[in-house]
Amino acid sequence: MITRIREVRRARGMTLEDVAQACDPQTTPQTIGRLETGTRTVSVGWLNRLAKALGVDAQDLVQADDTAELNVIAVLGPSGAMAPKRAAIVVPPRVDEGQVALTVTASVGQYHAGDEIWCEMLQPADFARGMNRDVLVPRPAGRFLFGRLINRDDERLQILPLEAGGRQQVVTNPPWIAVASKLVRSL
Repeated sequence: MITRIREVRRARGMTLEDVAQACDPQTTPQTIGRLETGTRTVSVGWLNRLAKALGVDAQDLVQADDTAELNVIAVLGPSGAMAPKRAAIVVPPRVDEGQVALTVTASVGQYHAGDEIWCEMLQPADFARGMNRDVLVPRPAGRFLFGRLINRDDERLQILPLEAGGRQQVVTNPPWIAVASKLVRSL
């Protein structure tokens, strides 16, 4: 079985020691490392312990095959939820080349704490695709600006912050921007 333990641990910003301490009962960082690399077999029991320690479902730790899909059992419209007229499926989000993400730690604008915002990176020639959309813009010294791209000219972008009453920001010649493309929110 191919697992994603290391990827999930790193995405959570946890060290081997952190996961070992969070396991119930506690274990050693070496054991977690062996489970990640496959030098120790990952049983269902270990998978459940690790999932609990990492704050995810056990299925999130198993490498999914490329044919994952969900059956559509209802369609929501003005008359409420109804059965679909014909069979349909949706494919869960996959990571595409050039995608990055933001995590939301405190509610701001339409985003809530716990949200994940998936973004598509754009080069300067494609900045027009970000007009009137929420974008992430790199700033000097490892900082970022996130807001609505409301105007652009040859070298400047005008960004409206999401906070109420925020002042418009102007960014000159950013090397790239990332346009919000998916919102992942737990209900």
